[in-house]
Formats: sequence, structure tokens, C-alpha cells
Amino acid sequence: MNPEDFRELFPALRSTVWLDTPGAPPGAEPVTEALHEVLSAWSTGAFDWLEWDAAAAEARTLFARLIGVDPATVSTLGSLAEAAATIAGSLPPGRIVVAAEEFRSNLFPWLARHDVVTIPARDGGTQVEDLIAALDDRTVLLAVSEVTSREGQRLDLPALRDATDRVGARLFVNLTQSLGALRFDMAAVRPDHLAVHGYKWLLCPRGAAWLVTRPDLLDELTPLAPNWKSTGPPHGYFGGPMRLAGDASRCDASPAWFSWIGACAALRLLGSLDALRVERHCLDLARHLTEQAGDVGLRRVVSGPLSQIVVLRSDHADRISVRLREHGVRATALGDRVRFGFHYFNNEDDVRTTLSALR
Repeated sequence: MNPEDFRELFPALRSTVWLDTPGAPPGAEPVTEALHEVLSAWSTGAFDWLEWDAAAAEARTLFARLIGVDPATVSTLGSLAEAAATIAGSLPPGRIVVAAEEFRSNLFPWLARHDVVTIPARDGGTQVEDLIAALDDRTVLLAVSEVTSREGQRLDLPALRDATDRVGARLFVNLTQSLGALRFDMAAVRPDHLAVHGYKWLLCPRGAAWLVTRPDLLDELTPLAPNWKSTGPPHGYFGGPMRLAGDASRCDASPAWFSWIGACAALRLLGSLDALRVERHCLDLARHLTEQAGDVGLRRVVSGPLSQIVVLRSDHADRISVRLREHGVRATALGDRVRFGFHYFNNEDDVRTTLSALR
């Protein structure tokens, strides 16, 4: 599917330049149609809750195919914070290293443990060399986001993998702000744990998230909230004993059905796209905005490799946000910066409209 055909699936784009996918994207028609069907069936009583309940397992398989892993290594959860908290509660003793300016869902679950080292931002963002310098033989895990929410910074994950290998630490990677727009090289990064909440670049309803765990670490996984899904199929309802499933499904949350039905529709849509073409398209648009924003005196808050999220520094971010809204552009003001995000549905006209507003 080319970008123009993909764009047609988003009715909101007929009246709005949507550059706020780092917050949340507009609904894609295949996803909203699936949810309308669910609501209609719920309203009329023409539904089978067992069919609804099967959606999380289907989404597990679709997600595993998208990222190239065995479905048995994938847990279905409700949020990134649940995924991080699950790993925090399953780790052996040791220090955890995390950036001080991380998004709180990938920060607070680690801070709930006692031995955590937070790395301050420097030169506008988190520096890979600072994370690496903090690692030592006491470190049990490094937690990072491939693309940071506040800076749009794309971290060098292979370099971080090499560094954690040198000290025998694990690597937890949050892909919430990248997967769906950027490709992820599982073989190059080899994360011990990988998590993503699907409500941003994966175009899912909020409430569908995934946690991938290295196969040899599955046995140590401890469910954050053991429930009727923890024993694996066939699922029982009453009485004990509690025998945890032998795969990652032992950490499944009890599913919010509608979220998972929407997630299945979203993943089927994304699975039909050429991931390399999507990434090139998103990065080209980000590059064009970055280069041309310099003509009006706006610069990225960080240097280094581009992601699909462009964050420009300004002392007038709130005023710029109002002006963008007047031009039909959705973006986010974050204190001294303005954040723009490019998905496959965006185009050069979106860049031109945004630059016109900035001027």
C-alpha cells in the first residue's frame, strides 16, 4: 500500500494535519469499523464473549509476526508500565540504570526498586556514552527507549547491547515511540526484554501492550497480577492450584476485550505495509521539516540520527502551538519545545502547511 492509499484510511486527515502521533494518532477506518461492529453487537446482544476473549491471543500472534519472534515469548498486557513493573519484579538482585528524563512509564516502575541509577540529560538529551559509563558488574539491567518521547532522540541500541554484554547486564527496550514507523532489527539488538504500548505508532486503541522476553528467561517471569489467564489455555475459572503457564502467557493481563479487537485490526493493517518503505517515508518527512525549520530559526533540541519525531526548541512554544492549531496542524508543546511526529499517512503538504504556520 502506498502512502496516498494509506492516508485515505484516516478520515481526520481530510481536515487536519496530524503531527501528534507521539501523543496519539487518529483512528484508521479498519480499526474504528471493528470497534463499531463490537459496539453494535454489544448493544443488540448479538455477540459471543468467548470470541471477544480470543482477540488477545490473535493479537499476540500478529504482533509476534510483525516483530519476528515466537508468540510463546510474548505477554499481552495493558500498558508499558505494566510490562516494566513485571520485569522489575522478576529480576535478580542488582542495579538498574535508566535515564533521568525517561517517560515515566519507563522510569517509575524501576524507581520502585531501591537500587536504581538515573542518568541526567546532557546537551539536550540522554547521551548513549553516559548510559554506557554507568554500567558496571553490579548492573542487572539497562532500561531505554529506542526513540525518546521528549526529544525525538534515536538511541544507538546495538552499542548499548554491546555495552550490557560486556558487564553481563540485561537490556530492556521500550519501542512505544518507534515501532510502526521505524523498523526494529531484533537480531542486531537482541533485547532481553522488549515492550511496546500499541496506542501510538501501532494505531491500536489504548490498553493493548506487549512484552517480549528472551526464551531462556521465561521461567523467572513473575506475573504482576496473577489472574485466570496466568495458567495458559485451557483457562479455568474457579479454584486452584495456581500452576503458571510455561511460556510468556503466564504474565498476560486479563484482557480489555475491545482494546484487543481494535489491536487485531490495526496489526493486520500494519502487517500489510512494507516496513522499509514506511521508515524511509517517515524519516524523509522528518528530515525535510528539520532542514527547512532552520530557515525560521528553529533547531532540534538534540543532534545525532533523526527519528520520525522532530522536536524543535523555542521560547515561544505555547504561542507556536496556538498558531499551528489556527492552521489546522496538530502538534504538542512541551515547555520550551514543540514536538512533531510523522507517520506513513503524512505527506509533503503536511510539511509545507506546518512551515507556513511557523513562518
